[in-house]
Amino acid sequence: MEQQDKNRGLRKRIGHLRIFFIILLAIILFKAWHMQIMQGKYYRKLAENNRVRSVVVPPLRGIIYDRNREVMAKNVASFDLGLVRADIEDLEMTLRIISPITGLSPEEMKDIIIENKNPDPFSPLIIKYDISMRDVALIESRKWLLPGVQVVVEGRREYPHMESAAHLLGYVGEISKSQLKDPEYAAEIPGRIIGQYGIEKVYDNLLRGSLGRKYIEVDAAGRERRELDTIEPVSGDNIILSVDMRLQRMAEDALGERRGAVVVMKSDTGEILALVSSPAFDPNLLSKRLTHKVWQQIVNDPEFPMNNRATQGTYPPGSVFKVVMSAGGLEEGLIDDKARISCSGGMRFGNRVFRDWKPEGHGSVDLKKAIVESCDVYFYQLGNRMGVDTIEKYASLFGLGTITGIDLPSEKKGLVPSTQWKLAAKKERWYPGETLSVAIGQGYMSVTPLQQAVMLNTVANSGVVVRPRILKGIMPEQSVSQAVSKDGSQTGAYSLAGTEFNSVPNAGSDIPTNRVYEFPPVEIRNTGINEHTLMLIKEALKGVVNNAGGTGGAARSNLVEIAGKTGTAQAVGRKSKAGPGSFNDHAWFAAFAPADKPEITVAVLVEHGGHGGTAAAPVAKKIIEEYIKNAE
Repeated sequence: MEQQDKNRGLRKRIGHLRIFFIILLAIILFKAWHMQIMQGKYYRKLAENNRVRSVVVPPLRGIIYDRNREVMAKNVASFDLGLVRADIEDLEMTLRIISPITGLSPEEMKDIIIENKNPDPFSPLIIKYDISMRDVALIESRKWLLPGVQVVVEGRREYPHMESAAHLLGYVGEISKSQLKDPEYAAEIPGRIIGQYGIEKVYDNLLRGSLGRKYIEVDAAGRERRELDTIEPVSGDNIILSVDMRLQRMAEDALGERRGAVVVMKSDTGEILALVSSPAFDPNLLSKRLTHKVWQQIVNDPEFPMNNRATQGTYPPGSVFKVVMSAGGLEEGLIDDKARISCSGGMRFGNRVFRDWKPEGHGSVDLKKAIVESCDVYFYQLGNRMGVDTIEKYASLFGLGTITGIDLPSEKKGLVPSTQWKLAAKKERWYPGETLSVAIGQGYMSVTPLQQAVMLNTVANSGVVVRPRILKGIMPEQSVSQAVSKDGSQTGAYSLAGTEFNSVPNAGSDIPTNRVYEFPPVEIRNTGINEHTLMLIKEALKGVVNNAGGTGGAARSNLVEIAGKTGTAQAVGRKSKAGPGSFNDHAWFAAFAPADKPEITVAVLVEHGGHGGTAAAPVAKKIIEEYIKNAE
């Protein structure tokens, strides 16, 4: 009986042991299945990378030239310090050793590692850009002590003119997680440098090129033993902008330290010759990795240096808008050039007196005098006759209230009010008194400096609205079919975003390319404004600058006849942190020259600058005279 109990206990233990081994075998099989099937790709890569590694070779970004082939953005060799995390045995010790070289504390470098977007542990993570040759020598001499620490040689973006044309050029930076999900960047990898702002962003598909790969054999410490194969990267295309850097610098100097914007364009083609937004920023700084603290300092700067005031700043157009009012009044038959009104310094409307800028009034005023002296009362009366919806019709015809289509990102469209707009936006009906404010470019009206330039350019251009543009041409470094689709013609014409390129001989003597593909001008529409109407307005705009009593006399030139319109837009109540002068009016001046055969159109805005005739007109005069002197 006792023996039977012992046998029964033995069998029970053997049964338990058998179950244990079955479970253990199941675990081993599951683990093997998980490693080989579920994560087989990862472990194969891990094993392969212990011997053979695939290293990304970034391409050189395309160079950006101005219209005279002056370099605006280029690449320079940069020695960067990178960490290959898979090869680092002791991260704490490694960070302590390289801390004096990077100038960063181990904690700061850990933050960079944590924020890193590239999950590949075999790709170098750049910790410090552009280290000195002394630091390169230090790293190389201690390489045996620092497994996983590499000196990476890359092309770093450099903007030789620093803050000059910064808002136009933009800057580059690492691709973000959200951008990686965009189909446009489907072929890109984490850590890739792409255009993030300005022209760098808009034409990134042309500039960034295609990645290459290098397959290398490495030793146990991750050091390269030999190169097995290479797929060469394809450099980005070089592009030519319409900008004239000489004129750009001159416009920036003329505006000086004041906040504001300047737009200079060729009257017939819409090519942007200069585009200034002040204050500016240094794109060289933004194209490097910034700490969160530095980035916050930039974006929270009360001067808003990142805001492109030329295309994103919206302001009341002030009296420059009287150009549109005059065209609408003449076209609708509500005024003619002979009819006169009496201005005694104000106009009573309902219970309110709408005052003229000139308290004593302008006396007897016809259309030309109303424009030359910028008589508010004349345009109060005209606005009352037109009504806000007719005003909106002509403002839209001149391109206000909608984006111009310039090839820069995030352009603002401003606002041209109407009865329908107010009902939808404010849930209120339109009041007639509000029309009088709109008639002199105040109230709900807002425009960008670029729109102001396009509006006056339409007058200079005999009623034709041309699209402002910055890309003048491309010099393909890669297959054109990759960047732009060939239209199949035998003339060498290509299309980009629906716009045709013309094939023209390469005019540059030292440009490393065979051909330049240039844009033709793009005509948006013909306003259909009567030629006589435009002639009357042009004559009045000449008078603004050249007649006694004209508000733009400060723009009078001995070199060329200038036609233009001043504007002084009220900014009361628009509180700013910018300090003294923040409540002064905004100063406008928009002009074209030569008056009888326009070649150049300029719009100047000086934020809180006071009167347009004294603050903005002299800036436009300097720019126009510089253009004329060099044209001769």
